[in-house]
Amino acid sequence: MHIHDAPALALTAIAASYGNGKPALEEVSFTVAPGERAAIVGPNGAGKSTLFKVIVGLMPHTAGDVLVHGHSHHAGDCPSIGYVPQREAVDWSFPVTVMDVVMMGRVKEIGWLRRAGRADREAARAALEQVGMTPQAVRPIADLSGGQQQRVFIARALAQRADVLLLDEPFSGVDMEAQAAIFEILDHLREREVTVLLSTHDLQMATTRFDRLLLLNRRLLADGPAVSVLTPERLAAAYGGRLTVWRDGQPLTVTTDDCCP
Repeated sequence: MHIHDAPALALTAIAASYGNGKPALEEVSFTVAPGERAAIVGPNGAGKSTLFKVIVGLMPHTAGDVLVHGHSHHAGDCPSIGYVPQREAVDWSFPVTVMDVVMMGRVKEIGWLRRAGRADREAARAALEQVGMTPQAVRPIADLSGGQQQRVFIARALAQRADVLLLDEPFSGVDMEAQAAIFEILDHLREREVTVLLSTHDLQMATTRFDRLLLLNRRLLADGPAVSVLTPERLAAAYGGRLTVWRDGQPLTVTTDDCCP
């Protein structure tokens, strides 16, 4: 049950470390409102994937707190968080069908040792319908294109009825048509007040398609609209003097003076 007027997601002074003890995140604090769409940008190794793993509970944090609609993300009554990892983190050779993957989103409702019921199957079918993947339900996940695979993982999150969705570099390795299809899904989710937090290297996309940006490099360096976040000074602090950005699906090396709104 949601706490009235609580942010969809609230992080307070989050710190986390890698296995070797090296700091991965330091004093990261921000909130995201219900239905808001925020992009996390920053260089490779900035801690974007680590941050998502901390939020979803896959990696411990050494300090701070994560609240989802006012509840601890470890609490049993915490609203569901949907997580779409980087494509490189998924074993696409694992022999499962599209429907199998989406049904994984129902595990919390079903339980590990119980069979899926009618309501679970209907939820999975409805999720596939929402992302336009119903015709591929019985196909092996490995046979799909990159964009289709990402849509299936979004369907898995929808099947678990997540109201906070984390997408880690969902546009990596997908074409412009697939990107457009994913944004169409995200637009529909906004209408349902599903909160979306997405990491991307594409600063142009982040500038035009998101409510606000969070600039991360272990610490949160800036948080707000693109015009105030992507300044030469802040980009230099995050990336150094030169950086590689993505524009129209292609990498481009620029100076920090060239890449700002």
